[in-house]
Amino acid sequence: MLGALAGVAAGAVLGILFAPDKGSHTRRKIAKTGEDFTDGLKEKFNDFMESVTEKFDEVKENVTEFADKAEAKKADLKKDMKAATDESFVR
Repeated sequence: MLGALAGVAAGAVLGILFAPDKGSHTRRKIAKTGEDFTDGLKEKFNDFMESVTEKFDEVKENVTEFADKAEAKKADLKKDMKAATDESFVR
C-alpha cells in the first residue's frame, strides 16, 4: 500500500514538473502534492497504530481473564485439597 502511495505521489510530481506552468506555480503544486502525500501517510500510520493498540488491548484483556480464571481454579483446588486432607484426618 505504501508503495502504491509513493507511486501515485511520484507520478503526480512528474506530471507537475513536465506541465508548461510558471516556476512559482509549479513549486506551489509540488508543495501541495507533498503535503497531501504526507497527510496520507500520517493518516495511514495513525490507522495502523490504532489497530495495533486495539489488538494489544484485546490480548492484554484475554491474558488478564486467563490469569483470573487460573487463580480461581488454583483457589478451588487448594480448597478441595484442604477438604480432602481434613476428611482423611477425621477418619
